[in-house]
Amino acid sequence: MTPATGLTLSTYSLGVGDRFAHQARAQLRACVLAAERGVEIVPVWNKSHREHTIIGSRPGSVLAAACAAVQDLGWTRPFHVDADHINVGNVGGFLDSCDFFTLDVADYIGQPARPADVGAFVARHPELLRPIALDGVREPIRIDAADLARIADKYLFAVQEAGRIYRRVEGARGAGTFITEVSMDETDTPQVPAELLVILAALADEGVPAQTIAPKFTGRFNKGVDYVGDVARFDSEFRADIAVIDHAVKTYALPANLKLSVHSGSDKFSIYPAIAAALRDFGAGVHVKTAGTTWLEECIGLAEHGGEGLEIAREIYARAFAHREELCGPYITVIDIDPARLPDPAQVAAWTSDQFVRALRHDEGCPAYNPSLRQLVHVGYKVAAQLGRRYLDLLDACEESIAHNVTTNLFARHIEPIFLSGS
Repeated sequence: MTPATGLTLSTYSLGVGDRFAHQARAQLRACVLAAERGVEIVPVWNKSHREHTIIGSRPGSVLAAACAAVQDLGWTRPFHVDADHINVGNVGGFLDSCDFFTLDVADYIGQPARPADVGAFVARHPELLRPIALDGVREPIRIDAADLARIADKYLFAVQEAGRIYRRVEGARGAGTFITEVSMDETDTPQVPAELLVILAALADEGVPAQTIAPKFTGRFNKGVDYVGDVARFDSEFRADIAVIDHAVKTYALPANLKLSVHSGSDKFSIYPAIAAALRDFGAGVHVKTAGTTWLEECIGLAEHGGEGLEIAREIYARAFAHREELCGPYITVIDIDPARLPDPAQVAAWTSDQFVRALRHDEGCPAYNPSLRQLVHVGYKVAAQLGRRYLDLLDACEESIAHNVTTNLFARHIEPIFLSGS
């Protein structure tokens, strides 16, 4: 099974989100800077059905903004547009404008597959019951018959759902004309390497030519803030997952370029050295999704500009604070906001540009940095959407300040430590 005759995702790729379709040039400029350093980072502009619904945009707007940026900057390398976190019910609106589809099946994990399907899977894969040595990993994977049946029962229905979504896209677009990612990250329990191996075997059985797979890693991947967890344990798990993918590609004829995808990957500064070292040691690729960090840089750029920019940044916070329960609801599994750390909007209304920026910018060394405020603003983009033309006009008026922050954030804080640290 290969991505064909057709579209193949490059070794290093970066998922970038552009909530209001104004920052594609600034985002692409970060990839241009990487190319000037001799490393190709392929941008993948992603926006989910949920985000389109909240903002009132359509998938074609993402493609239009990406194409304009590519033309303006003379980018001749690949780029893609991702129908992020889609399912059978909402994929239809993305078929004409996307060439990358993230099949989100996390909600189906734990839904039991038919016993006959589980039995057939176990019978097809006796190789999973033998110790499996992995290159670069000290301990082999060991799965006994009871474990294999349990793992299959937990994940097989979700994999079958991925197959249903994949075939829907394939039927509309044709094989080899799009990149497939399978996402299982938005769930409560991490997938250990043995489970990832079973999932990959099942995807191969299902005929899903995944080029990236997004498991749930150990630790917390909260939106817009650093990783919370045991970095050494993440490092061990990440390396084992790379080795599992290498083994599965060879064993099950999955696409040769299959790689890990790190969702909610922005701002996880404490694990970037581990990711970078693992990529070097294994010669592996990775896809890192950094979507929401750009929206935060828009807010920082507005505040930094001062005047009306600062005024609207304060207003966004005040409205987000007033509607925090509603805004946090859809993201409750990927945020940890301490209400006691949220400043009163009346206090924020008196902040200077510098005070607002220092509270919002992700700088662990700054005493004023407030991760609870940052997470609330992260999920508060609906407020900006409700401001409509007023917000969009200020994006244009403050473009220089915003673009500088967007490019610097992506390049210096994300691309350099992950992809360029050894160059």
